[in-house]
Amino acid sequence: MTIELLSSTAAFGGTQSFHRHDSNVIGLPMKFGMFRPDGIDGAAPALIFLAGLTCTEETFAIKAGAQRYAAEHGLVLVTPDTSPRDTGIDDAKKDWDFGEGAGFYLDAIEAPWSSRFRTESWITTELIDLLVGQFGIDRQRVSIFGHSMGGHGALTLALRHPGMFRSVSAFAPIAAPTQCPWGHKGFTGYLGGDREAWAGHDASALMGKSRCPYPQGILVDQGLSDKFLEEQLHPEAFEAACRTANQPLTLRRHAGYDHSYYFIATFVADHIAFHAAALG
Repeated sequence: MTIELLSSTAAFGGTQSFHRHDSNVIGLPMKFGMFRPDGIDGAAPALIFLAGLTCTEETFAIKAGAQRYAAEHGLVLVTPDTSPRDTGIDDAKKDWDFGEGAGFYLDAIEAPWSSRFRTESWITTELIDLLVGQFGIDRQRVSIFGHSMGGHGALTLALRHPGMFRSVSAFAPIAAPTQCPWGHKGFTGYLGGDREAWAGHDASALMGKSRCPYPQGILVDQGLSDKFLEEQLHPEAFEAACRTANQPLTLRRHAGYDHSYYFIATFVADHIAFHAAALG
């Protein structure tokens, strides 16, 4: 597989790079970022971060300040793009919360989106295979986290692919997308009107049918001044589902914090430490 290096720079005793590869799953080039600390011997543990609506493979790398903590723990950070780009699909760039920049980390089944919007398969098959084969990542030591739409993606991919990820956490995730406007819009467009299909990509619904899938716990941080909290995020639904599933959950609610990367940057060290403990 051909991988193009787009840029590379030294950071925190390691290298922050950005790459592009021709994706067979998507049928278009896809981008991702990677921070790799210096001095990692053998197969490396990796932590994948899924970003939110309107973001790219660069957003977390630029704004979160996470490289410092990844270097301290010897973790590779991987930041996939949030959707295919330049798809040629009509209206793919029309809305900020659907289409390009808003792939919702699923495989669309509705035309025309099904031809390109297959980010679940891209991440869980092609990208991870590429990381293992080309960058020396240890397939048995991969974890995942994300923010907002990416928090939704992290939780759902972890629950839909048992054993693929060692641990999972989220910042302000869209925790019950079948119950919010963002989810209704995205799922209708990508999955059609079948609510059973929607439930298969809803972290609260998936957890409600599970039995303690992550016995070491799940970490979620939520700002109480987040303007999207009441209408879009519904962390209480995920909290209730975890109780039903006997799933240990640390849901931290923070007064004064909003939905921004200032919030993420404040607590990202805790998330990286959480995953580092799981990844060994």
